[in-house]
Amino acid sequence: MSSMSGLFTIVGSHNSLRDVYRARQETLAAEAHERALRRQQQLDEQCSSLNTPQERIRIWEQVHGLRLPLNPAHAVLRVVALGTGLSLEQVQAEQRARRAGP
Repeated sequence: MSSMSGLFTIVGSHNSLRDVYRARQETLAAEAHERALRRQQQLDEQCSSLNTPQERIRIWEQVHGLRLPLNPAHAVLRVVALGTGLSLEQVQAEQRARRAGP
């Protein structure tokens, strides 16, 4: 009889481990979904006409983990303009404003 109770313990612990694994997978999936929603919200904000060009560029910098280059002819400025819905001239104006200081 003791061998049968040991078998139930093994089967029971196996089901517990499966439940723990499943719960962890569900948690990871929920976290990934939440990160994707936050990223999409940031992408929407970086090109929203409700935000100023300065705000859009700041959001772009945060999303991409980059700083706006200081070189007015830098190739990434076109990418910033496209990603923010701004013109190249608006992005360059923000560069000039930053160089001028507060």
